[in-house]
Amino acid sequence: MDTKKRETKRERFLRIAESRTKKVIKMIKLLGNCANRSTYEYSEEDVKKIFNAIEREVKMAKSKFEEGVYDEQEFTLK
Repeated sequence: MDTKKRETKRERFLRIAESRTKKVIKMIKLLGNCANRSTYEYSEEDVKKIFNAIEREVKMAKSKFEEGVYDEQEFTLK
């Protein structure tokens, strides 16, 4: 007999969404470390591509919550 309480959809959402949000924030902070010019070399075009891709994905993720529409595109600096 299973003694664990079954997780509701809301509880599952809260657990997973919080975990994933924390991961995204951590990765954005790590990406910020790449701004150190004494360690890395990059162009302004590289920076634009990175943040355009991030902004596009945030917009698409938000639209999934609002409209249920998502168009996936893979990111590359090449």
